Amino acid sequence: MTLAPHLAPHLATHPSHRSPCGWQALLPARTPGPSQRGDERAELVIVGAGYTGVAAARTYQALAPDRRVVMLEAETLGDGSPGRNSGFMLEIALANDASSGALSRMATLNRLSREAMASLKAQVDTHAIDCQLTRSGTFRAARGAAGRVALASYAEFLHAAGLDYRRLDRAALAERLGTDYYAEGLYSPDCYLVQPAALIRGLVAALPPAVTCYEQSPALSLTRDGDGWRVTTPEGEIRTRQVMLANNAFARALGADRSRLTAIYTYAALTAPLAPERAAAVAGAPWGLLPAHRLGCTLRTTADRRLMIRAQYDYERERDPAKVAAGLAASLAARYPELVDVGFEQVWGGTTGLTHNGAPLWGEIGPGLYVSAGCNGGGIVKGSVLGEALARLALGRSAEDIPALFGRASWMPPAPIRRLAFEAIRRVEQHRGRDEA
Repeated sequence: MTLAPHLAPHLATHPSHRSPCGWQALLPARTPGPSQRGDERAELVIVGAGYTGVAAARTYQALAPDRRVVMLEAETLGDGSPGRNSGFMLEIALANDASSGALSRMATLNRLSREAMASLKAQVDTHAIDCQLTRSGTFRAARGAAGRVALASYAEFLHAAGLDYRRLDRAALAERLGTDYYAEGLYSPDCYLVQPAALIRGLVAALPPAVTCYEQSPALSLTRDGDGWRVTTPEGEIRTRQVMLANNAFARALGADRSRLTAIYTYAALTAPLAPERAAAVAGAPWGLLPAHRLGCTLRTTADRRLMIRAQYDYERERDPAKVAAGLAASLAARYPELVDVGFEQVWGGTTGLTHNGAPLWGEIGPGLYVSAGCNGGGIVKGSVLGEALARLALGRSAEDIPALFGRASWMPPAPIRRLAFEAIRRVEQHRGRDEA
């Protein structure tokens, strides 16, 4: 039984980005690791060397040190989706997971997030990973009515959970962020900022020798092979007892449930470094801002006084980079009109796996075949939680009940209905959240 590509010829097994990763461009050049070639055997193959895959590999190898683990990365480390995110590492549950009416569940999610963050920080410290890790906290802010409603809901969760936060009015936000664009907001200390391309490069380099990571080695197909699996790459294949699909939306082409998962493209840009006189008001101490409304803009500063902005969404296909740059420039100018002449040095797109109800597609989907996808923008910390739990599940060890904590991904209609529904929902949400764009 071959699960890909002929069962889903319209689905790619890995992304093909139109622009280089901006975070990667700021790092020293590195020689990519070897690609997979020839015939090999392993106990476990992990498709995707992102935060979920790395956490799964580390946990699996620690619990079963005599078993060989192979990770397949379709791109070079830092160029793919793990290096293209915004670099927020939340120590508490994400806003789309938060609920003030389920405090016991939320307490478990918060505990898991803090443990995963502590583990990641320990790896950064132990292996001296130069990734600008800073516990800066995070802002959430709103300008219009829809954003303020969402902000109030998140503040209600933080209050009910007994978590530290501070409400901020327009003047307080302007003092901290250098813009009076937002009407109100809140600050939570439970967040780190990181250079994501540097982090994923460092985490993979820190894996034990029993874990082999092949770069530029996409998994092209997955075939049942006796009581195991055969994973085919462009220049070879690996026979393995177990497979984990940790490549988010692209897991669909390798057997994950296409009816519950879709790919969304979103976009980001980095300015040139701000001159000292401008940076004093905007990019002094590092800070990050997440939008109260889900279609709003993410903002953050960097150690070298740049501003990053992330916004705009597309269904299954990446937009023309020139149009992306124009849209991001307009959003940045609305917040910082005095910076219109600074310009972007880097503009790029990235993918995330999205499910309709925000719950992950997670667990065993066939004999020895596991998936963790649909992180819904959760990124580094949430992906690490899901990856560690998946490794424990694959080894038959005690693990957190992920479906009970996060829910199960719900069904979505097939194309073209799905696309039409996405576009209709986006238009409605864009109108509701127009002040946050």
